[in-house]
Parts: sequence; C-alpha cells; structure tokens
Amino acid sequence: MDLPTNLIAQFALLSDAAQLALAGGGLWLFAGFAGVMERRRARGRDLARLERVGWVPWTGLFILAAILGGGCLVISLPVMLGAS
Repeated sequence: MDLPTNLIAQFALLSDAAQLALAGGGLWLFAGFAGVMERRRARGRDLARLERVGWVPWTGLFILAAILGGGCLVISLPVMLGAS
C-alpha cells in the first residue's frame, strides 16, 4: 500500500469530528496562504506591476476559507474537547 492510499484510509477511519477538525485546519492553512499572497500583491512597489493585476481574488478566497474553516472547527470543538 503506497502512502497516499494509506493516508486516505486512515482519514476515513477518523470520527466525523476529527475529519471536520482536519478540514477546518486545512482551510485555515489555505486562508493563511491566501492572506500572504494578497499582502504580497498589494505591497508591490513596482509601478509596472500595477498594470499586471493578478486574476486570483485572494481577499475573497481568504475570507471564504477563514469562515468555512472556523465553522468546521467550531462544529468539531465540543466532541474534540470531550464535552459531547
């Protein structure tokens, strides 16, 4: 069994709350990446870069990923803390 198949099998064996917590953490990780990319695009000091505006809506992706990730983490929190 190779590594990706093993990871998928282990993920499938986790509880629903643990899966939601991992998904929420992954979404927050992506939100952090989107925030860094938006800051990098906004802080471009090169005037020629202003004409080459990127096509990725980093701010919208950041907000969407942060809200969805936070929701997943909040939903999984009671079970993960053992207060179910």
